[in-house]
Amino acid sequence: MPDSRDVFISYARPSEDAAQRVAGALRQQGFSVWRDDELPAHRAYSDVIEERLKSAKAVVVLWSGESAKSHWVRAEADTAREAGTLVQATLDGALPPMPFNQIQCADLSGWGGDTSSAGWKKLEGSVAALIGGGEDEPAAPAEARVQKVRASICVLPFVNMSGEEEQEYFSDGISEDITTDLSKVSALEVVARNTAFAFKGQNPDVKEVARQLSVSHVLEGSVRKAGNRIRINAQLIDGSTGKHLWADRFDRDLTDIFEIQDEISKAIVDALKVKLLPAEKKAIENRGTSNVEAYDLYLMARQQWISGTFGTVRREQSIARLCKEAVLLDPDYAQAWALMGLAQLELRFVHGHDEDALSAAEHALQINPGLAEALCIKARYLEEGGSTEEAEKQIRTALKLDPDSWEVNREAARMLFRHGHIREAIPYFAKAASLNDTDWHNAVMLITCYRSTEDQAHLLAAAQMVRERVQRAVTMDPTNGTALASGAYALAMLGERDRSREWMRRALLLDPDNLVMRYNAACTLLGQLGDEDEALKTLESFFAKVTSTTWIWHAESDPDFEQIRDRPRFKEMIASAKQRLGMAEAADAPVQSSPQQQ
Repeated sequence: MPDSRDVFISYARPSEDAAQRVAGALRQQGFSVWRDDELPAHRAYSDVIEERLKSAKAVVVLWSGESAKSHWVRAEADTAREAGTLVQATLDGALPPMPFNQIQCADLSGWGGDTSSAGWKKLEGSVAALIGGGEDEPAAPAEARVQKVRASICVLPFVNMSGEEEQEYFSDGISEDITTDLSKVSALEVVARNTAFAFKGQNPDVKEVARQLSVSHVLEGSVRKAGNRIRINAQLIDGSTGKHLWADRFDRDLTDIFEIQDEISKAIVDALKVKLLPAEKKAIENRGTSNVEAYDLYLMARQQWISGTFGTVRREQSIARLCKEAVLLDPDYAQAWALMGLAQLELRFVHGHDEDALSAAEHALQINPGLAEALCIKARYLEEGGSTEEAEKQIRTALKLDPDSWEVNREAARMLFRHGHIREAIPYFAKAASLNDTDWHNAVMLITCYRSTEDQAHLLAAAQMVRERVQRAVTMDPTNGTALASGAYALAMLGERDRSREWMRRALLLDPDNLVMRYNAACTLLGQLGDEDEALKTLESFFAKVTSTTWIWHAESDPDFEQIRDRPRFKEMIASAKQRLGMAEAADAPVQSSPQQQ
């Protein structure tokens, strides 16, 4: 059994109930746990805390909005980070504050004590790895063991040296794949793609990057792709000294790209003197396809999905088209099937096109039953068909399979929102927004949620995030009506009413048939500009053309429409849309349950 007082729990006082559940669950697993409810009456508080903190083999820090502001919690987390004993969990879905946001974090948002959940298993596994078993406990199989973290690394976006801007997708894809590969090594902590890509287009000082992100090493490189040839330069740098630990140049045929990526990942592991477990080696070498042309097409589609012009038909059509070509080249490319299905899902349920996203999802799951994004597609179809309970089951499974997936968190949040669980949706919207710095649409939903829960401080922070991200999106595509309408919503919340009206006017002129734009414009007119008649007029086209039942549920749950919910004109729009979509009254209200509930 673990030694006495092996685990220290750090938390903010408002999270005491959650801390009790975590401590209790760890004790049930045989760990000895200490938290500050055991402070003796005869000793100084700070002395006991310091003593227990330094003697603990694992320090579990429970992050929340309150603990992120606590000097005590941050100091305890920093001490644990320096000692290599830090285990993190988020209680509200938001990433920990810097520099702790660069370290793996278990997701316990909404956790009620289920020790079979993915978030709990991640936390318990980390605690067990730090403490280790007692003498009488059998050792775990070598392939199942988790190594203690030996190093931390940031993979900076590889520079596109091809001389062609349109080749940017390829260098970005290589950077992301190497990040993903290294993330599979349990002895490494790897900075998230979103954080690393904040340095894209810059020429940062590597030592400064390491200091800012609190990592020990930085990988940088460049990619030159010309015809069927590729040249990749990569160098691993010690963040404290700025010295190269490893550097190499790969000048090969494009068909060798997978081999090059494997060589880079394994060279980094060797340079850091980290052991690569057999299961980790196998995971790194599994890329989903061995067809370079299919991989190239998938990278193009993935770039559009991550940073393309969200909310436009053109984006979804181009992604679906690229993925169709990829699966023609390799019918067993599960990731390409899933991404095609996600784009088709948007086309069908957002833009009203006759697309069959479900077939793509089924293909993906036949090849890889553990592909969480494909389960999101199935969940949406089930929900649209009225099978709400089964849809929620699919989302729960997807969350367990990949709690850090942008797509999964987005779908979980929107399902919760549609079912009226506004507060419960916040952590998922927040996590989705944190995983992709081009994502303004989930940040917009945060504004609505925070407004509903009267959280003014977080509302303003979300509005500022939306304004910044939308500004970048509109610079990329000035005709993006969805972005303009969402930006207008954020501007209104920030008190910039005149600018808000100007952005909304541009959206309506540039993209009048965009239903999502019209919906968001109506929210702005109601929420901050106080123009009820214009809002109802704007909604008429939306409800007359909407083709998705979940959009009706979304509108019925949306707190932005609270002031018009009983207006005869609004009720008539809803009733007419329901009749046109064949929505039976008995199925109007989804089952009120949460993706976190079991």
